[in-house]
Amino acid sequence: MLLRNMDKHNLTYHNNIRLLSFDIDNTLIDFNTLQSNFTQVWTTYRPNNGLLLTYNTGRLIDDVLNLIEKGTLPEPDYIIAGVGTHIYDFRSRSVLKEFDEILDEGWDLETVERIIQDLGYPIDNQPARFQHSYKRSYFLLNAPPETIESIKRKFKEANMHVNVVYSSDKHLDILPKWANKGNALQWLLNKLEIPSRHALVAGDTGNDSAMFNLDEIQGITVANAREELYRLTKFRQVYHSEREKGDGVIEGLVFYGVLPEESIEVGLDEVETENFFIQQETEHPVLEQEDEKIRLIHEGYEKAVEALKKNITPLGFSACSIEDNIPNGTDENYHSVWARDSAITVIGSLSLTGDEEIHKCQRQTFKTLFEHTSLNGQVPSNVRLSDNTPDYSGVGGICSIDSGLWVVIAFYEYITKTKDLDFLREYMDVMQLIMNWLGAHDGNNDALLEIPEAGDWTDLFGRSYNVLYDEILWYRANVCYGRLLELSGDYLKAGEYIRWSQVIKKEIVQNFWPSTQQQLFQSVSFAEQQYSLGDTAYLIAQVTPFDFSWRCDVLGNVLAFLYGVVDSEKAHRTFQFMLGVGVNEPFPVSNVYPVVNPGDPDWRPYYTVNLLNLPHHYHNGGVWPFVGGFWVKFIHKLGLKDMALSELYKLALVNKAGVYEEWEFTEWAHGGTGKPMGKRYQAWSAAQYISAHHHFRNLKK
Repeated sequence: MLLRNMDKHNLTYHNNIRLLSFDIDNTLIDFNTLQSNFTQVWTTYRPNNGLLLTYNTGRLIDDVLNLIEKGTLPEPDYIIAGVGTHIYDFRSRSVLKEFDEILDEGWDLETVERIIQDLGYPIDNQPARFQHSYKRSYFLLNAPPETIESIKRKFKEANMHVNVVYSSDKHLDILPKWANKGNALQWLLNKLEIPSRHALVAGDTGNDSAMFNLDEIQGITVANAREELYRLTKFRQVYHSEREKGDGVIEGLVFYGVLPEESIEVGLDEVETENFFIQQETEHPVLEQEDEKIRLIHEGYEKAVEALKKNITPLGFSACSIEDNIPNGTDENYHSVWARDSAITVIGSLSLTGDEEIHKCQRQTFKTLFEHTSLNGQVPSNVRLSDNTPDYSGVGGICSIDSGLWVVIAFYEYITKTKDLDFLREYMDVMQLIMNWLGAHDGNNDALLEIPEAGDWTDLFGRSYNVLYDEILWYRANVCYGRLLELSGDYLKAGEYIRWSQVIKKEIVQNFWPSTQQQLFQSVSFAEQQYSLGDTAYLIAQVTPFDFSWRCDVLGNVLAFLYGVVDSEKAHRTFQFMLGVGVNEPFPVSNVYPVVNPGDPDWRPYYTVNLLNLPHHYHNGGVWPFVGGFWVKFIHKLGLKDMALSELYKLALVNKAGVYEEWEFTEWAHGGTGKPMGKRYQAWSAAQYISAHHHFRNLKK
């Protein structure tokens, strides 16, 4: 996270902020669930210096007042409602009538409605609660820029000088000439005699752009902000938060010095859910706060640290303990620093940077990989411990695409944790080479990478072209590299990568979340025509120009939510599906559902090599404890904390199981029987248990 005490890369900002102007939906709260910890944080840490809180929203006044009454939002000082068409003084409980008077100029509601009806576009009225005398709101799905421009021309030809605001690829608002969020905010600032440089705004979509357009304004864009807002703010002195929605606003407020750093650690309350199946799981968790099981969870943490230290070598983290795994044939390559494995291990062990031995190994891991990165930017698949020799391919001589992706992500996480900017500067040129090499795998410039078969961590499993897991990492790598550029002071280039990441995100959701809903104004590919025949509750595993896979890649879907590609609404639907089909049984968690059986069109003859990818084996539905760590964090982020704790207990059980002795943290387990299999004392299994446990570090022992 980019916090205020990292002075060398801070944006220039005024710390005497006097007024906050924040959008509500998907900025302060989740639009679908209304969940946010902003109220809790603001109530606890609000500065006692006369700072004014203003909501600047498309919602109408009564709707906002209802959210305040229910406790969803804290009490503000002012409400700018209806996309800048009303200003409400919350303290006196009254509308500022003098602002309404300036909106009348050139506004004719009947003419607005007539022009919209005559356009001929598939436009539908939004519900009545979103309409009032100075605002007409409509639904217009996926309209290209030229459509919006034509609407503006129609109003101009009718001598109607109005504001046409289009946002979120579906919301069309027609407002009076002077009505938008920015003009209303400027009017309020003038009334209160507050210079705009002493105001701070936050938003997520194009209808917030008018706020960011004010002279000298300071701003926060949350991580889930849409591309149109990124395009506007990427070259400005605006803080782009690492976190989403309310958490992102809190992060930005910490950056600007409005809130203390400890406010970031305030967690979400348990999310309420109306889903009966999930309720049954959470009301009767495996754990039930039993002392013995709590003890086992904490014992697992201590054993995980011991297992992790078994993988410390002079070159960095090994994939598995050298002394506990005798190599046999091709298994010799396990005695290496694997880029992918060690990067995931570093991410999982970042809470242990205070341990000098572990921290030294984290740092050495990056040095080993960077020093062997090729001149064209390819990170080695692994570096042999015996002779420090790099290998740039895996099984069958196929390159490992996700090695570079994970290294970029892990390096960012490491730098933000340690604040070691000298280490960042030392390898920033190498990082650029890595991003160039990765970007070259987008052969048709559609923002998605083309992955060779078995070209990632499932190196004996047949998936290729646009693979969900790799595309999620590609999105995250662009975000992380953009953040690293910010840390190094290159804001211009940083903006380009962060903007491109939003294009990648949009392409992922559009291509991997099938829907029967008609997508207007868009061309339809062959694969889209095929999978538009049905709907799904998750991001599908693979898409090519000629076919697709309906299988559920569990790790890909878990990372999609953890890294902010999908929102909580989609994540809840995905979780409901994965829980229903039992991907967490017998232990968390199987990597794919359903498994591929012989005779299935997706079956490959090489699945029988070493009997690795038989059904419920290895990458074909095996239980992977390192994925289980991400699974626990996924559930925790959903707000289902009791269930996350229950799953952490089950994760402790599978890690405790061993081939020869307890707490072997094996590589994988059989997806049907749960029996431990693969290498013993696997580094990433231990590290991701440590990471998952970190969410419950204050659990009473």
